[in-house]
Amino acid sequence: MREPAELYELQPGFDDVAGLAMLVCLDGFVDAGHAGRQLASTLFDRFTAEEIATFDADRLVDYRARRPTMTFVENAWTDYSEPKIALYRMHDEEGAPFLVLHGPEPDREWELFASAVGALIDHFQVTLSVSAHGIPMAVPHTRPVTVTPHSTRPELVADHTPWIGRVEVPGSAVALLEYRLGQAGHDFVGYAVHVPSYLAQSEYPRAALAAVEYVSGATGLDLPTSALEDVARTTDVDIAQQVAASEEVQRVVANLERQYDDIMSSRVGDGERPTLPLADDEGGLPTADELGAELERFLAEREGDGNG
Repeated sequence: MREPAELYELQPGFDDVAGLAMLVCLDGFVDAGHAGRQLASTLFDRFTAEEIATFDADRLVDYRARRPTMTFVENAWTDYSEPKIALYRMHDEEGAPFLVLHGPEPDREWELFASAVGALIDHFQVTLSVSAHGIPMAVPHTRPVTVTPHSTRPELVADHTPWIGRVEVPGSAVALLEYRLGQAGHDFVGYAVHVPSYLAQSEYPRAALAAVEYVSGATGLDLPTSALEDVARTTDVDIAQQVAASEEVQRVVANLERQYDDIMSSRVGDGERPTLPLADDEGGLPTADELGAELERFLAEREGDGNG
């Protein structure tokens, strides 16, 4: 019988950690616009991260599926970017402590990993776990960012009207973690931020900014937004310029705007709950040809600059 405690090692000196919220930032599943990745980067760039517990990455990561980076200089290997999955403590802008589970999404032993995280949640008496990532949707970049929330208790997302009905999708370690924690009676809230499908492969700071704001709203933490706001304003200008340069792209965006406005009107008008097309719904998403070569070149240029 495998024991969850064998999967991680606790660091000494954190006996005072108790009753905190935990942000789950595991990279590797669907993350349109790199919303979740930008959220995690914002936290690690801004706050000091104290390592509380580390997981056995050798057991959890498939190295051949996601090969770690190594550096070779002239005639020798000089560096190895070892994958790390760990639990950290940070303090927000007001000095309030919180936890962050960060690293690559496990490829193996999902059930044992979920049990191990559950054991840490019990050990540190975590009050709420929260995750956020981006999903591609048939929405325009010219409208406010929307989100599909989900939780282990309906009361945690009672203020949100569902965007999506029943759908079957490939599972993830984070989704399984949320499911198992719900079965164990723990609170978990996740936010799937809607990213314009034609921007899904590029960094979209507006989605990351929305993710930060939703996480802050759920936890009460004072998280940084100024850096993302600056980048978002610059990106908004870049996107607007590219759209303005192509009548074809303008038509696509205009169609998405009409669809978005119709859905929003229905939601606030007659109380119905219409669903928003997912990026792979047939007929709900413009094709690459419809988006036009100009926008594709724009995304390619951003990736070439290291922003993709």
